[in-house]
Amino acid sequence: MSLADRLKRDIAVGGPLTVADFMRRCLHDPQDGYYATRPALGADGDFITAPLVSQMFGELLGLWVAETWLRLGRPEGVRFVEMGPGDGTLMDDALRAARLAKGFLEGAEVVLVETSEPLAARQRARLEGKAPRLRWISRLADLGPGGPVLLVANELLDCLPARQFVRTPSGWAERVVGLGATGELAFGHAPCLAPPGAPDAAPPGQVWEVSPAQSALGAELAALVVRDGGAALLIDYGRDRPEPGDTLQALEAHRKVDPLDRPGEADLTVWADFPSVLQAARDSGAAVTPILSQGRFLARLGVVERAQALARARPDLAQVVGRQLARLTDPDQMGSLFKACAIGAPNGPPLPGFEETP
Repeated sequence: MSLADRLKRDIAVGGPLTVADFMRRCLHDPQDGYYATRPALGADGDFITAPLVSQMFGELLGLWVAETWLRLGRPEGVRFVEMGPGDGTLMDDALRAARLAKGFLEGAEVVLVETSEPLAARQRARLEGKAPRLRWISRLADLGPGGPVLLVANELLDCLPARQFVRTPSGWAERVVGLGATGELAFGHAPCLAPPGAPDAAPPGQVWEVSPAQSALGAELAALVVRDGGAALLIDYGRDRPEPGDTLQALEAHRKVDPLDRPGEADLTVWADFPSVLQAARDSGAAVTPILSQGRFLARLGVVERAQALARARPDLAQVVGRQLARLTDPDQMGSLFKACAIGAPNGPPLPGFEETP
């Protein structure tokens, strides 16, 4: 029985699913979920991420981790953690750059948090022998207490499910996935109270998204760095201020498709809600940075200078490097839609790229 058929069966018995529950089933169903069975990254897959655009992205994040370690006073027992490591490209590039900080890799444990066994297998094949100590876990909670944590998560928040609410002429309703007149999966509405943060004067048709899962991750990261020290860097596409909008999308072969069509066969995402994530971190006692555009953040880390160095080393690839730089930083490409922010321990040092500037 396909995932679509099982969803229809469950809805017929138990009633409609929230959009968040539908996303969770489509992405993580053990038998047919997208990440459990068929995650497809890269030019020949369903979507491409910044580490696959250029080595510069992972290298700069590796330098961010190493510089943060230096600012913390070179602590022993540091854990370099990546959540949602994809095919391992970002960590591979980051480890190569982090070697420039003498003593960092020799004393660090590298931990990858991955729920997808197919992706974990690709990561192991790529990263074997690249660091003295490598470990895989399926949940951040499995990391356990220890030395300071330097964590990176690129395009992770957008995979965490969100609930959707719609303002109707008669009040607010939650958007749900139920069954249509002929038994097909279909969106519907379930009347409810106003969602948290929604404006009182929202016009009919306005959509408001709330992601308890994203906020919960912000709180979990905060608790981790408050307990053990360190910092967590988050990069994703999403909002830097509260605003309405329906951002649910399904991608297959780099094309947007109907989210209800062939559940489990396409990647489902929503925008990262950075303000809510950082508020949850503040409420859990952590310090947080401003939210910067990816273009501005990478520029502060030296991406232009790195591109120039690569072009000098390989003049035959200068145009390629220029296109990669534009893809990562131009406002009409990834530069503005993607944002960066960090969660740090209270009273920690200023974090690279987020220092206050005149």
